[in-house]
Amino acid sequence: MSLDTISLSGKKMEVSNKKMSFWESLYLVAIVKGLLITIRHLFTRKVTIKYPEQRRELSPVYRGQHMLKRDDQGRENCTACGLCAVACPAEAITMKAAERKPGEEHLYREEKYAEIYEINMLRCIFCGLCEEACPKDAIYLTETKVMVASASKREDFIYGKDKLVMPLEMALRNSKNKVS
Repeated sequence: MSLDTISLSGKKMEVSNKKMSFWESLYLVAIVKGLLITIRHLFTRKVTIKYPEQRRELSPVYRGQHMLKRDDQGRENCTACGLCAVACPAEAITMKAAERKPGEEHLYREEKYAEIYEINMLRCIFCGLCEEACPKDAIYLTETKVMVASASKREDFIYGKDKLVMPLEMALRNSKNKVS
């Protein structure tokens, strides 16, 4: 058995070098086939949507922009344990821990907090593993259909705590909804 007859996929084909006819050498048949495909697509329904006026229907399991939660008293839940950064397969999360100072009990829940918490949205794959890894339920991907905004500079896609921490009024409103 020679090496030419061995085929791992079983789809080996003999290629012939037959001489092309005059019409085949003009590629007229291929051009006409291509034109017919183009004409057929001219009369099909377009899939383009007019974005600002129309919104695409998103999946029920859509994962939107990240958010760092606050508790019912408005304090940040994150304790800078780093489990979300370790769980992130794209290595998009970076953080720096700091110790809470006296008088900051109303800002942070635990003695340790995330002084710097950044997510590189260009690297993030929105897998939700950071959400699952967090023991304090501090980070989650919003279901409110909030999308990552577009920008023209790479630096604008690195979201810090200024863009990630839940607004205080939203945390207080959520705590009122739980009580009622």
